[in-house]
Amino acid sequence: MAGNQITSFIFISSVLVYTHSADNIYSAEMPQTVTALTGSCVQIPCTFNISNFEDKRKRAKSIYGIWLKNKLQFADEDSFIAFNSSKNIIRGFSDIQMTGNLSERNCTTVFYNIMMNHSDRYYFRLEMEPKVFKGTFNPSTDVSRKNVKINVRDSPQPPELKPNDLKVMEETTVNLICSAEAPCPKQPPTISWSNIPESAHITTQLQEKPDKTQSVFSYMTFKASYKDHRRNISCTATYQRNTPDASTVETIVMLQVLFPPKETHVIITPSVGTNVTLTCKSRASPSNDLNYTWYKHGEETPIAWGMKINLTKTQNQIGSYCCIAQNKYGKQSSEEAQCTVKGK
Repeated sequence: MAGNQITSFIFISSVLVYTHSADNIYSAEMPQTVTALTGSCVQIPCTFNISNFEDKRKRAKSIYGIWLKNKLQFADEDSFIAFNSSKNIIRGFSDIQMTGNLSERNCTTVFYNIMMNHSDRYYFRLEMEPKVFKGTFNPSTDVSRKNVKINVRDSPQPPELKPNDLKVMEETTVNLICSAEAPCPKQPPTISWSNIPESAHITTQLQEKPDKTQSVFSYMTFKASYKDHRRNISCTATYQRNTPDASTVETIVMLQVLFPPKETHVIITPSVGTNVTLTCKSRASPSNDLNYTWYKHGEETPIAWGMKINLTKTQNQIGSYCCIAQNKYGKQSSEEAQCTVKGK
């Protein structure tokens, strides 16, 4: 079960923040946008690089990380410093933790207990003291790519279920993948499946994606049976957060199995009377191209075509009948049905 601080977020893209000055070339790679869930936490993967970093690191006695909200000007009086590791400043949040090691160029940070008013732009700043390096990662040439935008939602995104168009042949192996974003890797969402085939085998694991974000991936494998045709398989992601109820979101896919006719049989109605109707019933997929052929016992050539035939219980029509149902994947014959005169 997931913990108390979970959020769902989607990294739309990663952005390489690049700045050049006379003395330094420095860059940072972080998500351009993250989407967080209220009452939860969000992790921002962040790495940076500075020219001659190793030399600067040896000369620096301390390295500090700072996150600015809304404005990138650090010295302005109206600048909002959400986090400053040098003075242990946390403003506007219940807690912020820099989990990355700045000495290893890792500025990954977790913002806890996200609220709606936390939706904003955030800028990362690095300071190496005494007077070795100070800079806010901000390329002035591209306004849209100089910060991390946190979008806060009241409900998480539904899990992604692939493939979303599930049409397979009978007896083939089916592989379904359900994934849900895991912004807090130590407290990932729980994934569950519903209405699954009896032969299903499921494995679930937490995985890191190329952009350094993490998701829970649940893999389901089964062999398709004709009995599974039109089965609605659902994948549910449950997020725990600091609210009375967990957030649950679901994605559903319909399984379509292609197969030749099955369970072909003949129905005689009415069972008592002189005029009867024989109906050929069969399960098949696709079913819109089914065709039916009728045979009478003892005769080699077909006597009729179509799903139904009408008989009169006269002496020459008494006997055993069977039908053959066929689609483009194969055919199947029914067992013989006996048409008799009442009392015989």
